[in-house]
Amino acid sequence: MSSEIPHYSMVIDGELVGQGPDNVILDPFDNTSVGTCPEGTAQDVDRAVSAARAAQPGWAALPDEERAALCRAVAQAFEAHAEELATLITREQGKPLDAGGFGSRFELGGCIGWSMATSAQSLPDRTVLDEGGVRAVEKRVPKGVVASITPWNWPLLIGTWHLLPAIRTGNTVVMKPSPFTPLSTLRAAAILSEVLPKGVFNVVTGGGEVGAHLTAHPDVDKVIFTGSTATGKKVMQSAAESVTHCTLELGGNDPAIVLPGAPVEAMAAGLFFGSFINAGQTCGAIKRIYVHEADHDALAEAMANIARGTKVGHGTEADSAMGPLQNAPQRNKVKALTDAAVASGAKLLAGGEQVGQGLALSPAILGDCTQDMDIVRLEQFGPAIPLVRYGDIDEAVAMANDSEYGLCASVWGAPDQAAQVAERLVAGTVYINTHAELHPMVPFGGRKASGIGVQFGEEGLKAFTDAKVVYERTPA
Repeated sequence: MSSEIPHYSMVIDGELVGQGPDNVILDPFDNTSVGTCPEGTAQDVDRAVSAARAAQPGWAALPDEERAALCRAVAQAFEAHAEELATLITREQGKPLDAGGFGSRFELGGCIGWSMATSAQSLPDRTVLDEGGVRAVEKRVPKGVVASITPWNWPLLIGTWHLLPAIRTGNTVVMKPSPFTPLSTLRAAAILSEVLPKGVFNVVTGGGEVGAHLTAHPDVDKVIFTGSTATGKKVMQSAAESVTHCTLELGGNDPAIVLPGAPVEAMAAGLFFGSFINAGQTCGAIKRIYVHEADHDALAEAMANIARGTKVGHGTEADSAMGPLQNAPQRNKVKALTDAAVASGAKLLAGGEQVGQGLALSPAILGDCTQDMDIVRLEQFGPAIPLVRYGDIDEAVAMANDSEYGLCASVWGAPDQAAQVAERLVAGTVYINTHAELHPMVPFGGRKASGIGVQFGEEGLKAFTDAKVVYERTPA
């Protein structure tokens, strides 16, 4: 590893902008320096939006197949730089390179796969009326300039989820990555500036003030945001001044219900993975498990055994299965929720311990939790999972639905019975005998405080367009 700390610049109108080493990004496992990047300003946002606005008509005017080919070129660029970008994600975000196949290399694989899948999608004109001399054709037209605010947990994959459908449908993009993990996005933007026309993809760094200026900008036509519900509310307020359309993928406190008599020892590995993917730092991960009182102890011990054998370490170590929390506020929140649960009577069966000198915690399995504990009511977003006993299915469903969130849920057991329970759960996605799986052709979004709108599939693609109807009457 070179002793020189690399600098990553913003990308505006195809040019690298901001050369001062204003912010130092640290590796969350060992606090070593990963790189520096500039602190963006409102003026940088204005320049980026202006560049995106100027580039958008020409980009939208390209033949559809030409835009599709450039989206495929984005996938190829990701593939050509996959190891470099994966390593950078590991260093700044903390997730291991592999982590059993679901680390930063997996994240880059997702960037490639989603880019290719989106390049193959299209929204052809649709005749919606043709009778009595009247013909109406619905066209999908780009909204214009898209503002993208991305989080720190899957920085480049979620950025790809924002970018590709936007540019595929003829929009241009100004992206602001999380100030915790800006480097992989900045590097990707520099790489993609060699592929995409100037102004199509711009990246500005900064904190909340920069993000608020972007989402409130009068020349922004759509905002897409992934992050916490609290910040999502601020994004909505900011965008409301210009009546800017929003897609919001917000928090989740995903329940998993294990049906009575299910083979809990066999299901423990799936439940563990669903809970601890990316050290639990995933909106759609399991956040609380409801298990029948007769099966609680067996499941808790089976999951505790997996936790005890899980290697928590630096992400570049080949045997690391789990990395650190990404930032200190999140680490402190998870530790406080775990400690409070134990103080209130929960049993810490494994984990919850500091690992190394940075922000890593070993995966915590908490048995005998109750519905009123904060670790059950709130989204912990980290490596700690509470197990709650229930007496009958009606009680389990009521507790699972007793949340302000409605992103994902899962039911584990015999498929026929699980499907009946799934119908009763209030969530955007309900899984049966699995959790946290996504596919570029399957719509994904939340209910209640978990968001507005959906991503992926045809419906997700349409979210970056407006309907324009050409209504024609044949002269008599």
